[in-house]
This record gives sequence, C-alpha cells and structure tokens, in this order.
Amino acid sequence: MKNKNPARTDRIETMAGRYNLAVIGGGPAGMIAAGRAGEHSSRVILLEKNEQLGIKLLLAGKGRCNITNAEEDLRKFINIYGSNGKFLYSALNKFSNQDVVEFFVSREVKTKVERGGRVFPVSDNARDVVGCLEKYLVDSDVEVKFNSSVEKIIISAKKITKVILSGGEEVVADNYVLATGGKSYPGTGSTGDAYKWLKKIGHTVIEPKPALTPVVVKEKIVKKLEGLSLKNVEVSLWEKRKLDSCFGEALFTGNGLSGPIVLNLSKKVSENEAKDLKIRIDFKPALDYPTLDKRVQRDFAEQNNKQFKNSLNKLLPKKLIPVIIELSGIDGDKQVNVVTGDERKRVVKLLKEFELSVEGLVGFAKAIITSGGVDLKEVDPRTMKSKIIDNLYFAGEILDIDGPTGGYNLQVAWSTGYLAGAGERR
Repeated sequence: MKNKNPARTDRIETMAGRYNLAVIGGGPAGMIAAGRAGEHSSRVILLEKNEQLGIKLLLAGKGRCNITNAEEDLRKFINIYGSNGKFLYSALNKFSNQDVVEFFVSREVKTKVERGGRVFPVSDNARDVVGCLEKYLVDSDVEVKFNSSVEKIIISAKKITKVILSGGEEVVADNYVLATGGKSYPGTGSTGDAYKWLKKIGHTVIEPKPALTPVVVKEKIVKKLEGLSLKNVEVSLWEKRKLDSCFGEALFTGNGLSGPIVLNLSKKVSENEAKDLKIRIDFKPALDYPTLDKRVQRDFAEQNNKQFKNSLNKLLPKKLIPVIIELSGIDGDKQVNVVTGDERKRVVKLLKEFELSVEGLVGFAKAIITSGGVDLKEVDPRTMKSKIIDNLYFAGEILDIDGPTGGYNLQVAWSTGYLAGAGERR
C-alpha cells in the first residue's frame, strides 16, 4: 500500500487534529477494524510499526493464507476454541466465516475449500489477501502511517487522551483500537509491546505463551527422519495417562515434530510443560493391534525369503524403515521366516506406539499464534470495548483466545476486528 499511494502517506504525516478512531497495528484485525470504521467515520488512521501492512499475514498457511474455516455449525465453530469460545458469539454472529468468504469474493479474491474445511484463495497467494485489504483501506478513506511504533499511551479520567510515537509525534483520537498481535513470529513486528502498556493502564494480561508451535524431543534419532511427512496418523500426548490426541498430518523435523496435528497439541504441551511428557505416534491408527499383527504376518509370509530390512516396504515410508529396524533390536539381515513372534510384536508395538520424550517447544520464534493476552472478563464481547478504559477497543491476537490450525485464528482477527471497527459510538 505504501508504494501504491506515497502521496497519501506524505499527507498523513503533516496532518494535525483529532481523529475519530486510531487503530494501532496493521495486521488482519487492524486492517479490518480500520476499514470497517472508515466506512462510516470521517477520520480514521491506522498506525503500523513496519514499512508495510500484513507482514505476518503473508506468512499464513505457508504463504497461501488459510483465511477461515468453512464449518457451518456455529456451535461447533465456537466449541473449537475451548472454554473461551463463548466470548466470540456476538463477533461471529456479526461477521461470520461465511461473511469473511463473501467479503473477499466480492472484492475479487476467489476462494476454495480444502480438506478439514480450510478456506484458501484460489490463487494460493497470501499477497492477494493483503492486497484486497489494502484496497479496502483506500476505498474506506483510511489514512495509514508506516514506521509508527507507539512508545506511550497517555490516560486521563479512564480515557486515552493521546498516543505518543517513537519519534515523539502525538496522535489524538476519540477512540482507539489495539490490534498489535501477540509475541509469535517477532521478526514480523509481533513483539508483545502492548502487554506492558495494558498492565500500566490497569488491564489484566493472561501470561502469553507460544501456541501452534513445533515440539522438540529428547531422542536424537529423529534427525534421521527429518523432512518425513506423515499422513493419516494419530499423535497423542501422555503423562501417566493420555492428555490429548489428534489425527491427521505430522512432520519430523531435525529435533522433533511439526505439522498440523503436532501444532494443535503444542498448547497442551505448554500447559503441562513441568511434567514428564511423552508423545506417541500411531502410524496405523485404522488397524488395532491384532489386525496390524495379522497384516505384518501376511507381509512376512509373502516375503518369506527376504531379509527383515527389505520386508517392510509395503507397510512404511522408506525413510522410516531403518529407524524402526534399529529400535526393534532385530538384525536387519535376518530372514523374515526366522523372525520370532516376540520380535514381530515388538515391531507392531513400535508402529502403534512410537514413543518420544518431550524436551519442550520451539517457542515464539516459530509459533503461529500466541496463547494468553487481555483477560476476556475485562472486554465487552458485544463491542470489543474495554471495561477498564472508556474509549479503548481490542481486536485479534491481543485477546486471550486462540484456536487450532485450520483458519480459526484468522477468523478471530476478522470477527473481533469488524466489531471493534464498528464501535458503539461511531
């Protein structure tokens, strides 16, 4: 947007006076909030600390931008967020996932639905989503100020009177929307700056933690599996008992696990980080133990004279076979017709309970989203207005609500941003 409209930016920097609304943060929530407000307010300004808008949005869905989820049942949609999901009822009723799709389609960003209800632009290009939002801001007559990091928020009589930028410039508005994001991917500008401001002005901040982040394990053997992508597997988290499990796609990294179902389990890892956690991978969740054992016996019978190391090709990805052989303790050169029943059962157990010890999480550097943030008890869910500061609204990741992968977190940004931008007095 900066490059498309340099004259407009110059004008913003020299304009003085009061705005109807100042939005802090040019991510998805901030852009929707500013655009929505600009549709029916005369003066709206969007303050962005970077040189361009939507930097983190460009990374969403590995650059494809999973804009929302197509789940049609509102109750199921709400439940996906856990105990805090009910906070979103008003926001989703006012700007639902269907509304989000219509918003983009009506602005020439065609969408498609993929497995798991994930909605992407047909182009598979996040730049089209950002470009659409930039045009929305222009059409809504929103003024955008780049390289504008907020240094201080000035409060008087339970109202923000002005914000002071890092260069000393002051911005005065009737109302303010805080859409600064969390602490994930700090290189994009999400450095958690707002948390300290909020604590100073009386808001409670639930401790921010990385969510939807890869898991690091203690076993070095995973290095041999780096890059191996798994489909239709079940990954479960254990601490004496099963804490949680997910079915779908996973990926081995150089020091652990990633992929959609592992990312979704990472929040539970964070909640239990002080415990002795184990991750178990079931490579064949569709088969119970007896059925899988019969399958292995059948494969062995068909390859009666082959060496054990060459007998698992029909059952496992090529890269996984040497690791299973190593962990089984069975000589790879041994012919399958002399593999004992106990040895075969060890193989079956490895395929059903491939266990790894959790070292920890990669952290905010690679976390897709931040768990924690502004205590929802201090925010009016009908408007996103602060219950502490009279002219402050919240939108997006700054709020203490997050969901799994699949477009659910961007939906929070769109819905809360829409409500915050509409406001109750604008």
